Amino acid sequence: MSHFRTTKWYRIPCPQRAIPRISGSRLLEFSAFILKFAQQTQFMKPKRRTLYFSFLFLLALTSASAQSYTSPLNVTPALSANFGELRSNHFHSGIDFKTEQAVNKPVLAIDDGYISRISVSPGGYGLALYIEHPTGHTSVYAHLNSFSPQIADYVKEKQYEQESYRVELYPEPGLLEIKKGQQIGLSGNTGSSGGPHLHFEIRDTPSQDPLDPLLFYSPIIPDTQNPDIRGIAFYPVTGKGAVNGSNTPLRLGISKSKSGQPMALSRPIDAWGRIGIGVRAYDRMNGQSNIYGVKHVRLYVDEKLVFSSTIDRFPFSKSRMLNSFIDYETWRKEGSFFMRSFVEPGNTLGFYNSTGNGYIDIDEERDYRMRYELEDHHGNILVYPFLVRGKQQSISPPPMCETFMPWTLHNRIMNVDFMLDIPPGNLYNNVCFSYRKSASTAYYSDIHQVNSSPVPLHHRATLWIKLTADTLDNRRQYGIVEVSESGRSSWIGGVYKGGGMETSIYELGRRYAVDRDTVPPMISPVNPEKWVNGRRIEIRLTDDKSGVSSFRGTINGKFILFSHDMKSSLYTYIFDDSRLEKGKSQEFHFVATDGAGNIAEYGYSFEY
Repeated sequence: MSHFRTTKWYRIPCPQRAIPRISGSRLLEFSAFILKFAQQTQFMKPKRRTLYFSFLFLLALTSASAQSYTSPLNVTPALSANFGELRSNHFHSGIDFKTEQAVNKPVLAIDDGYISRISVSPGGYGLALYIEHPTGHTSVYAHLNSFSPQIADYVKEKQYEQESYRVELYPEPGLLEIKKGQQIGLSGNTGSSGGPHLHFEIRDTPSQDPLDPLLFYSPIIPDTQNPDIRGIAFYPVTGKGAVNGSNTPLRLGISKSKSGQPMALSRPIDAWGRIGIGVRAYDRMNGQSNIYGVKHVRLYVDEKLVFSSTIDRFPFSKSRMLNSFIDYETWRKEGSFFMRSFVEPGNTLGFYNSTGNGYIDIDEERDYRMRYELEDHHGNILVYPFLVRGKQQSISPPPMCETFMPWTLHNRIMNVDFMLDIPPGNLYNNVCFSYRKSASTAYYSDIHQVNSSPVPLHHRATLWIKLTADTLDNRRQYGIVEVSESGRSSWIGGVYKGGGMETSIYELGRRYAVDRDTVPPMISPVNPEKWVNGRRIEIRLTDDKSGVSSFRGTINGKFILFSHDMKSSLYTYIFDDSRLEKGKSQEFHFVATDGAGNIAEYGYSFEY
């Protein structure tokens, strides 16, 4: 191992085989390290130091580009969703490959590795595989229709061992080794999928943080389309700002010209004091009708960058902080996603860069020239300039607060018939909390309005409601329900405690009461006379209130494996001759329990 030479070229002071690969997601971190380290190497001449670290950075780029993964599908690559898209309570953690609107397309491993996790669930990812690679990444393939035979046999064995369709399996390293390009399953539409596609992720293995797969796949997915802006919102800070004479948010849509270009704001914006700004925008891709999430958002004021966000990585533990990234109230009420260009104090997402947390102080009577720059992964940029006029106006004082909840503290509200407990780490900002209740004869409690407006919680709060009529012998049949403004109720459940019901909630702003569920699930056999010839048993299982909690099927007292998917009420068992004793009468028994503990049973005898 040699020292630096004084000639024009320099030898790296370590063997090349010891230099690790650096993924695309690490390049910026690596370059920052280089610059920081260079500042500390004062003994080097500037030119020599520059050459040395430039070479290191070039080496990192070369190593990253050499880390190539194959496509997980053999169809023309096209996306129905990209990384970081805004979803209900979470960021989209991967990309969704289209499968030509069909299921059963071969799914291929993108590189050598071994299967480190297998998930089977009626919801969520449905049938999913996780492959750990020597590159330091884990690839994820979700909503599969089936696994390849070797994997399917392993999964089935474990399902029978656990006597459960739903399983989470973690095979030992080396048990299920996979080669690059090997078929691992068939694409599908299982779990919470809304149509046939392959949900695909690349994760950093040590942290399991999802990374943007386009860091590795952008060359095979052409995109020359700019993002699309749909609206801008202005948020005066309570007690510190005003917009157009009001302290309430102002949200404006943006119209398009005949040529499709975004037009100017529909009205002048006068502001004073401290305000925040948000944008509603989407991305587009070549030849696709879908809309996608915007990767980079930048807000400038008088040519100064005051806020930027780049969604290329996040920990799952912070994915729910999307609810602080967006205008949560507007999403809850209208289904629109406005992305805030300011950061609430309880929001610790790591992909922001801002001055003053993105808030803007309008303290001069002049024009503030602002612009949004929206950029996608391929570098296509939409620039939207707009004007905010600084104009002195009255700023309303903060409203009288019934109950002030600091975001940093443990907050608890309690009276004789209601309790709300919000542990610290749940609120993203201070909350002016309000509470109301109204008597009801339709429920077993009063109806409790838990805050007047929607407020997201990062984890969960505990809600307790006292029963006004405790008349059921089986108290498992009580459950807390959410009551909509139209009077419709949806079951949440809970446990009986101290003359009331206790459950967890994940947002404020809803109405709750205690109801009952005394009706068991309904078991409906589908054409039992055809089961033997069709070599399958089909059961339709439904529950109109608390939902199916568990089920179990047996033949002659032995567990049999029923598969099912959340999008259907159909439960299916495929005859398995290796586990059935043929040539005798078969006694089939099926039992189902709902969320309130009500039990339904069905039996049928047949010859096989």
